[in-house]
Amino acid sequence: MSMPMSSTLPPSQTNSEGARVFSGGFTRLCKGLSVLLLALHLLLHIFPSAITYLALIPARTIPFAWNLITAGYLEQSLHGVVISIICLLFIGKLLEPVWGPREFIKFIFVVNILTCVCIFITAIALYYITSLETYLYKPLSGFDGVISGFLVGIKQIIPDQELPFLKLKMKWLPSIALLCSVAMSFWIDEAIAHLPTVIFGTYMSWIYLRYWQRKPETKLKGDPNEDFAFSTFFPEFLRPVIDPVASIFHRMLCGRSDASNDSEGYTLGGEPMLGSDPIEASRRRERGARALEERLAAERLATSHNAGELQTDAAGNV
Repeated sequence: MSMPMSSTLPPSQTNSEGARVFSGGFTRLCKGLSVLLLALHLLLHIFPSAITYLALIPARTIPFAWNLITAGYLEQSLHGVVISIICLLFIGKLLEPVWGPREFIKFIFVVNILTCVCIFITAIALYYITSLETYLYKPLSGFDGVISGFLVGIKQIIPDQELPFLKLKMKWLPSIALLCSVAMSFWIDEAIAHLPTVIFGTYMSWIYLRYWQRKPETKLKGDPNEDFAFSTFFPEFLRPVIDPVASIFHRMLCGRSDASNDSEGYTLGGEPMLGSDPIEASRRRERGARALEERLAAERLATSHNAGELQTDAAGNV
């Protein structure tokens, strides 16, 4: 029987081992995506007119529909590309070993394009409501939506792991990031432009992980675990208000109610229903914790090996 995540990563080792996870090598895929982000930023710096073809400009999306894809990888500011690359490298090396490279790149692609589509629809709707052409012609871009999605992935895989040097559990990262984005939008004009990307990136990534992510080892998809419900993004006193509203969208996306799942024992015609296996969801969390523990063990082994070589060299010199 698999050990629960809390016993896999003891609370007493949270800060010391959590700090080590941020010090290892980065995955090849994350390095490649970082090069892409940097290259597009440099291209924009050298050829400023490229923004009209690469950024999301709602008035030009038809016929330039490719900007629904390219906009998510285009950072217009230097600090934006630096933050995006740092987050991609450090968070990616936590998620990619658990999901696998194929699922990792699929997650990025799906969340990016869904976020851009939602922003496009929102901009068009705001234009018809306000008649302000700024909603149609303002270039929108950034990797914020995918970074927000990464935080949701961390919430799903290692929710009870604590941040290094902080007594803050990983499951609250998406909510804190969203709250900070909303607060910053009141004082910083640039933050207002990025706020829809953060909101839609968070929500679209949750929908994908909750209902659509397919598990290669089973025929199931999604994560029906109650610890990953939509209301868990909010404080407990708000959950009685959020749950009834969230259940409406749950029925729309799943095509069934929780009651029917319970009464049919999570089966339909003798086959497991898609997205209806809480045991598998729990196993995935354990795999995430196991992958994290293996990475920490490998880094400890490498550290001890290097220390042994240094001692041997020192003895030889003496």
